Amino acid sequence: MRLLLVLVPVVFLVGGVRAQKLPTRDEELFQMQVRDKALFHDSSVVPDGAEISGYLFRDTPKRYYFVVEEDNTPLSVTVTPCDAPLEWKLTLQELPEESSGEGSGQAEPLDQQKLQVTADEGTELFSYKGNDVESYVSSSSPSGLYQLELLSTEKDSHFQAYASTTPESDQPYPELPYDPRVDVTSLGRTTLTLAWKPTPTAAQLGQPVQYCVVVSQEHNFKSLCAVEAKLGADEAFMSVPKPGRDFSPFDFAHFGFAPERNDLGRDRPAPAPRAPAYSPRAARPHIRKVCIGNKNIFTVSELKPDTQYYFDVFAVNGATNMSTAYVGTFARTKEEAKQKTLELKDGKVTDVFIKRKGSKFLRFAPVSSHQKVTFYLHSCLDSVQVQVRRDGKLVLSQNAEGVRQFQLRGKPKAKYLIRLRGSRKGASMLKVLASTRPNKQPFPSLPEDTRIKAFDKLRTCSSVTVAWLGTQDRHKFCVYRREVDPGQGEDQRRREQNQCAGPQARKKSDKVLCKYFHSPNLQKAVTTETIRGLQPGKAYLLDVYAVGHGGHSVKYQSKVVKTRKFC
Repeated sequence: MRLLLVLVPVVFLVGGVRAQKLPTRDEELFQMQVRDKALFHDSSVVPDGAEISGYLFRDTPKRYYFVVEEDNTPLSVTVTPCDAPLEWKLTLQELPEESSGEGSGQAEPLDQQKLQVTADEGTELFSYKGNDVESYVSSSSPSGLYQLELLSTEKDSHFQAYASTTPESDQPYPELPYDPRVDVTSLGRTTLTLAWKPTPTAAQLGQPVQYCVVVSQEHNFKSLCAVEAKLGADEAFMSVPKPGRDFSPFDFAHFGFAPERNDLGRDRPAPAPRAPAYSPRAARPHIRKVCIGNKNIFTVSELKPDTQYYFDVFAVNGATNMSTAYVGTFARTKEEAKQKTLELKDGKVTDVFIKRKGSKFLRFAPVSSHQKVTFYLHSCLDSVQVQVRRDGKLVLSQNAEGVRQFQLRGKPKAKYLIRLRGSRKGASMLKVLASTRPNKQPFPSLPEDTRIKAFDKLRTCSSVTVAWLGTQDRHKFCVYRREVDPGQGEDQRRREQNQCAGPQARKKSDKVLCKYFHSPNLQKAVTTETIRGLQPGKAYLLDVYAVGHGGHSVKYQSKVVKTRKFC
């Protein structure tokens, strides 16, 4: 049955010699009755077996009435505060069996009847103050006129009310299981899984039930209408009437909840289109709601690490659109995995591995006072981004590739934090050294051009001739060769471009020769070498390693050469 409410702040009274009956549950007949102004004029009626949505202005009480015609009638009254605590009470007033009218048989004027009932305070049956969903239940109630009075003292507020003389057969609210708690079954940094026991309503009564999950960073909610009120009153309820203004109480399109907005998933189909004034998610970014059907397990994603969240589950009766709240829970997501910081020791090389698009932090704290500090960086594969902070202040930010040297001015008791950010292409490997003592560079110096050049005219069926550039510093150069398959994969080629893989990782049979070379004149710092003993028509991978004073080597760019097939 659809919700119906006649909203005027006056008392309901007799429309003739007898008290008015509850509105019928026959909807077609009910629609005819509500058009009868003599029957429904100037009244606030709670229909039997229907939930109404209403609005209270602060410090302005509102009264609603319904009639129980026969003694020993079951009665259930439930009030749901939506966005503020309410004070409400239920009272019973006896109905006059007949009008006085001085024996004329005519009904007393309506104004006199109002005065007659309002003068009678009636018997108070129940009262409550708070924001819980509270009910008055009686298995045997006397006949009479029942008055429900509500008051909001904090602010203008929405509420819902339900009254029924057949609560056992109606059961509009889904029943909670014997254990109504919501449990957290798994917890991560950005995801969390909830589980709860299903409501017995669907199985016992065959009524359609779905579950709605609400995630909030503020607090738990005691009702679904409290969630809707928080998400946005413009979407959740009908427009708030202005004091003293009349409006049509029978516009059914404005009653009940707005279309469900699944902020954690897809929107479910709505029974009627609406034109929302704004997006609830934009207005309340810390509250999300999703209705998930009849599943009783749900994983919430896109959470913030190390953040407290509150989780509520509501069982919604699909036939009545009325809901029941489970006992909510709360949890704090796990912290982000703390970045491990590597300690650099003065003058010692540290190997660093960085995942694709990852970062690594290194810390260097010289034990003694120093005037300068030098950082040596050997990026084995692609370029990396380097940031250095001295006592929290950024002093260096550059991209580095190959072998690089950075010298910074020192400070007494200064501490340095180095952040290395890897490549988007793949994992990065580096060798890093920090030193406060001026000495020979641990890594060999390299020319800007580290390619190996092959001379095509000097190729034979059993040899190739290559050349590479050197520097003014004297270093040892070692040449290695390996026969390769021209169809090798990209991963294999990438591993072979690793400049940090030194000669010690090669087979002895791959070694061609080692020699020392340098030139004071950079224009003449070129050396050539003829590699012999090759097979006709074969492809070979050539590598040249420059070895530094400390034994650390740097590999030139690999070169694939091919001998002539016929000579």
